[in-house]
Amino acid sequence: MEKLNNIIEALKQNLADAVEELERPYDDVVLTVARNRSHDVLSFLRQEGFDMLLDIAGVDGMHLGRKERFEVIYILYAMSDDLRLRVRVFVPEDDMDVQSVTDLWQSANWAEREAFDMFGFNFKGHPNLARILCHREFVGHALRKDYPVMKGQWATGTSDLKPDLEKE
Repeated sequence: MEKLNNIIEALKQNLADAVEELERPYDDVVLTVARNRSHDVLSFLRQEGFDMLLDIAGVDGMHLGRKERFEVIYILYAMSDDLRLRVRVFVPEDDMDVQSVTDLWQSANWAEREAFDMFGFNFKGHPNLARILCHREFVGHALRKDYPVMKGQWATGTSDLKPDLEKE
């Protein structure tokens, strides 16, 4: 834990304007960072040994009363030091842009596509930001709290699948 504390202190010194909050719930560490500096923070953490992006999660806090409705959570792991860290970025509903981290971790590719598909985050700089779980004719984002639970949407064709598979 001392190593993680040192990394966080270095982060605060180097990118002081980017760090908004540090929490330690249940022996976990959650770092909240400014959306416009998220890529800088994640790049710094990558250089400091967080070599594995375990997942990217979207959260719709529609009923939670937070400062912004949406958040993107990056779950990072440093293999050599056995350290885990969550980085949270709040995203306003009227501007869902977040900088892609596919240049830092290859695993971000599909995770960002899933967050785009399910919540509507627009990962700027992503090489192929397209739906990955819902069909291409799907309207809306299925994991948003205001999406109708019983709404069904049928795909009318699959002829458009082949060109997108070739991009992968």
